[in-house]
Amino acid sequence: MKRNKNIGRRIICVMFFTNILSSMFSVYAQAPKGSKVAANKPAAAKCSGGWSGTVKYTRTQSKTDDKKVDRVSGRGQDRRHWEMKYRYKALVAVLDKPDGNSEGRATIEHSLTSNETIEAVEKNSCDRGKTWRDMRGTTTSKTETSGNAEGEQANVNVGVNNDGTYTVSVALSQIKGRTKGEQKSSYSGQCTPKEGRTLTMPETDTSIDGNSLTSDGKDRIDASNPNKISGSYSKTYLDVTETITWNLERCGAPLRLTDVAFEDMKYPNWNDWGPISEQAGTIDGNLVKIKATVLNNSGQTKYADVKFKETYKGDKWDGARPDASLNDSIVSVRVEPNSARDVEIVWDSSGYAWYDDGRPRMVQRIKAELEENNKKIDEETKNLKIGPKPVILLHGLWGNKHQFETWQNIFTTSHSYDWKAFTVGEKPENGELKTGGTIADPQPGLSAEENALQLKRYIEYAQKERNAWHVDVIGHSTGGLIARSYINNLMPDVPDGRPQISHLLTLGTPHLGSKCADIAYLASNNPAIQTATSDYAEEFNKRNTSRKGVKFSALAGESVPTICKGVSWGDGVVTVDSAVWNIADNSKTKSIHTDLMSTKDFSDFVKPRLAIGPKGNHNPDFPAVPVNPNTK
Repeated sequence: MKRNKNIGRRIICVMFFTNILSSMFSVYAQAPKGSKVAANKPAAAKCSGGWSGTVKYTRTQSKTDDKKVDRVSGRGQDRRHWEMKYRYKALVAVLDKPDGNSEGRATIEHSLTSNETIEAVEKNSCDRGKTWRDMRGTTTSKTETSGNAEGEQANVNVGVNNDGTYTVSVALSQIKGRTKGEQKSSYSGQCTPKEGRTLTMPETDTSIDGNSLTSDGKDRIDASNPNKISGSYSKTYLDVTETITWNLERCGAPLRLTDVAFEDMKYPNWNDWGPISEQAGTIDGNLVKIKATVLNNSGQTKYADVKFKETYKGDKWDGARPDASLNDSIVSVRVEPNSARDVEIVWDSSGYAWYDDGRPRMVQRIKAELEENNKKIDEETKNLKIGPKPVILLHGLWGNKHQFETWQNIFTTSHSYDWKAFTVGEKPENGELKTGGTIADPQPGLSAEENALQLKRYIEYAQKERNAWHVDVIGHSTGGLIARSYINNLMPDVPDGRPQISHLLTLGTPHLGSKCADIAYLASNNPAIQTATSDYAEEFNKRNTSRKGVKFSALAGESVPTICKGVSWGDGVVTVDSAVWNIADNSKTKSIHTDLMSTKDFSDFVKPRLAIGPKGNHNPDFPAVPVNPNTK
């Protein structure tokens, strides 16, 4: 009897200490980063299988070099521009082997391009010094190495430390590729005409080195869900950026979604798709590539459908709404045994920085659903931050950048700090308007057409800063004419078919000129003032008739009767008729000319025209019937 009691005590003690050790190990090895696990909350049980899922690896590198070298004769110069781009991408299907280990199968894409242009110009004489001419020669060289491979062996390792932190590493093998090249030359101005040549290097076989990367070990397994790990790690050195992204699971279903990711095109290179970082997001109006990764960890070919949806949880203003399809998109996919496939759609983000009632929309939730045999078997949801289009601000006659210095605060409080104001001239190195100085300190200015060149530089600067393919523009006074000149003469086409400038808002712009400017120009003969005169407006409107699909809206002040050469209601400088012109979408305010940038006019006129939600009209604004630019 005593012996039975001792055995019972030993069993109880063993069970007690086993439970303590098991609990300690779970807490010690799997506690979330920066958190503690309560002693009375046991961690979830682990399964015994190996990791399966996907690991994505990318490596990008770009270099440019520009040189100018004087020719030996001293009468010319050689200009060299060289650009190199390297893109390497691998999607690795991580497979759970029966022995509890994992193996990787990679789909690899590689591209390396090198472009060099040398332009030589030298002054020479063909008649022994009587006359001189520019003799030119241009040589362009291009080489390209590309390679693609599927099912390549890849080494993937997950190393879990005793404290719950872990590393993910991937090593990719060498693949075969092809290299080709071309060189072209052309000449002009030579005494004896010289014919250019084109030399082509045929495609030749080559080897493309593999790549490898290991995460920094700062990620930690979640004790409440120890069988799933996901994360991303990037490393940048010199001009190289390497990134590894992983979504791995133990004891997962044989067919499942392992990732949803977003890409947009990096301005100014159309079709140059790259990942969208969670912190930066994208910009309203950009095209977004939504990718879902499907893993088939079985030994059979699988067929499935992926549905992309907009999902909404609701907020304090309104409740949750049903999921809605994005572009009515259903993508069918065939996934071979033991492999992974990316499926994608290209989605138009226009309007998704706002709700349809004009409230700011900070984030968009995108859901991918995986269906097999018409039955949903998995889903993944990711958030995408979308910022409003940048707004370019143009001052007018006798104006300066300080007129709009409060607008960034107005934009921030109206949406967030992601709504950016770009006042032309705020950073003069990117463009600066010359519109006559100030009334107290008048200076020679430039015409609307000349200032439009400065606007061109500033728009390009704003687009690069925000990676935005479309912008909005607001022009006060003659700033509106500068914008119109840019649209008519300089605005480039965007391959998505929408205008670079989505909306132009003019505030007190003298589209038909200003009688007050007529008087001032007679006294000063300043080209900047001439831009606002009636005679200039008449000729300007004949030259600048195209709106290229840009939406036009006009704000006119009707606060005082203008008495320059007659009485007519306006803002004290520009009459209502001149400010409205033939712009159908117009509004009137009691503000005088210099107060048209007030907070009230922003709230009443500007924001309702820029804060347009997804259901608003984002199409180009092509008039059905051409209008006469000289009619009111």
